[in-house]
Formats: sequence, C-alpha cells, structure tokens
Amino acid sequence: TNMEDLRQKYNPEGSLLRRAQLRMLDILVAVDGIFRRHHIDYWLHGGTLLGAVRHHGFIPWDDDMDIAVRTSDIPRIRKVLQHELPERFCYQDMTTDPHFCMAIAKVRDKHSLFDEPDSRQLKERGIYIDIIPMEEIISAKNQYPINYLYRHCIWGRSRYSNRLLDRFLGYVCYYPAKLWIACIRLWTKLLHTHTWGDIYGWAFTIEEKESDIFPVRDIEFEGHTLLGPANPDGFLRAIYGDYMQIPPEDKRATHTSRIEFYD
Repeated sequence: TNMEDLRQKYNPEGSLLRRAQLRMLDILVAVDGIFRRHHIDYWLHGGTLLGAVRHHGFIPWDDDMDIAVRTSDIPRIRKVLQHELPERFCYQDMTTDPHFCMAIAKVRDKHSLFDEPDSRQLKERGIYIDIIPMEEIISAKNQYPINYLYRHCIWGRSRYSNRLLDRFLGYVCYYPAKLWIACIRLWTKLLHTHTWGDIYGWAFTIEEKESDIFPVRDIEFEGHTLLGPANPDGFLRAIYGDYMQIPPEDKRATHTSRIEFYD
C-alpha cells in the first residue's frame, strides 16, 4: 500500500485526526525541550517509534503517542513538568488525580477533549501523550502475574472498577503487591539482567535489551528531531516482529470515538 494513499485515507491535512496528531506533537515538542534542558532521557516507544521508522511520523490511523522514560526518573519528571509545562498543558498521574488508574503518566492538552470510556471520571480529559516508565526486569514471563494483580489493585482503589474482586484486591492486596514488586526490583538489581520492560502494573509486558535502548539518540518524526532508542530496529522487532509490514485494514485501530477542540 502506498504511504501517501494511507495518509489521504486516514489523516489528510485538516482532518480531525490530523489536528489531534499535531496537537500531540505540540505536547511532545514542549516535553522534549524540558527534558533536554534537565538532561532527562526519553525515547519514542511502541506505535510512535514504529511510525517514526516506517512512516517518518505518525502511523496514519494512530491517535495516540507514546514515549518511555526510566522509572527512576519519574519523581524528577513529575516535578519539572508540573513547574515548566506551558499553561495550556498539564501533567497527570496517580498523584495528581485520585481517579487516575494507570501505572503510567500522561501530559494533556487542556483546550481539547479526547473521549475514552475509561477516562470519563478524570479531572482532565484532553488530547494527551503517554509517558511509559521502563525499568530493568527479570523477564516478561516473570512480570506478567504481578502486573495483572497490581493493575487490578489499582483499579479497585481508584474506583475505576466497581467489580467486587477488584475492590477486594484494591483494599487487601495493594500493599502486599507493592511489597512483592519491591522485592522483585531488589532481586533484579542484584542479578543485573540488562533486560528492560514497561513498569510493573502496566497492561503490557515486553522485553527489550538494555543495549537496544541506551544511549538514546536523535530520530526524525514529522520534521522534528526527537529522541529514540539506540537501536530502533531491535527495539521494534522485540515488540512487533516484522514491523515494516502494513497490517490488514481490520487491525488499524484507534482509541477514541470523539475528539473536540476548544480553540
């Protein structure tokens, strides 16, 4: 399939999706400037990195944007973004919004609405980019059960899920799960596996070689110089396999049914 044909079909200039993509890019350019000023590493992740390599920008049908950071940098990231983001953007995680129910963070645009069923209880619901903390892990297989348990604990505590089991897990298993994760992190430090994955409690379990991530390096995206992992090819193959293959039409998913702009 011709890339230009895909752009014309999914995100032609001026379309709602294209406007949303460009707003996400505005957010990331602001974040990139702050992170570079403070010498904080980040790298394009998931479909955003795939878009950079395969499309030199957004995957035409994609309506989200992911970057990754070190889990250990999150306290510093929280502080600098809350102080230095332009007024129109805001930082959001479990410490800033009691109903936020994810182990990751987001930076949102306050002048828009990105309507998703799982965000309707949140204080801020604008177009966003995801900040996904990554850290050294033992293996994705080892990470899966604690991720599942901890995620449901978070859902129960944040009232995102009113299922009895999730509420029970949230109030009875949350702290034991956190202790379990702390023990695994300590064990991982002792082993020094050089294997990285997304933060504990996030929905996805992936395995990446440390050498495929660091040192981060410049990568082109929509005409901007952003940061990507050291070896984008190795990083993407670990997640997607043959990532240059365009997926069939029924696999080209978007996240939202409604986007609104207020400026």
